[in-house]
Amino acid sequence: MLGSSDDFREFYEASYGRTLAMVAGLVGGRAEAEDVTQEAFARALARWSLLRGYERPDAWVRKVALRLAIDTGRRHRRRLATVVRLAGQRPPTDAEPADDLRFSPLGAALAELPLRERQVLVLHYLADLPVDVIARELSLPPGTVKTRLGAGRRHLEERLSQHPEAVGQ
Repeated sequence: MLGSSDDFREFYEASYGRTLAMVAGLVGGRAEAEDVTQEAFARALARWSLLRGYERPDAWVRKVALRLAIDTGRRHRRRLATVVRLAGQRPPTDAEPADDLRFSPLGAALAELPLRERQVLVLHYLADLPVDVIARELSLPPGTVKTRLGAGRRHLEERLSQHPEAVGQ
């Protein structure tokens, strides 16, 4: 149906950048973030006849992308641990693109945070979501989200203060 295709295209164009920023903040690498984001939108397209009636279909996509990002991270850590265990050393890494968030001081500091803190920071500051929306999407009380935001900011500040030359960049 042409109307649903146009609706989805508008939704995709309006939501893609914000979702990609959120996922990149979680996984660190732009290529991985694009893969996860595309998969989330592909799943949305397959269910668009239902999702288009939702008040906030972008919330559904964010939740799917968040779960995919977490699963991707788990698979990557398991694969790395297996390679390290079998080889007895850290495997060589392929060259990563320069715009990878992992190579920025902020990206490196974010990557060191516990996932629960990184999630709320990314959703609040990169996806620009208010505390009540984050609480609803993560099935947490708003007070817990605020606590994790505070702890995440403190931990991020500690890590970034270790590299003061990079903070102004």
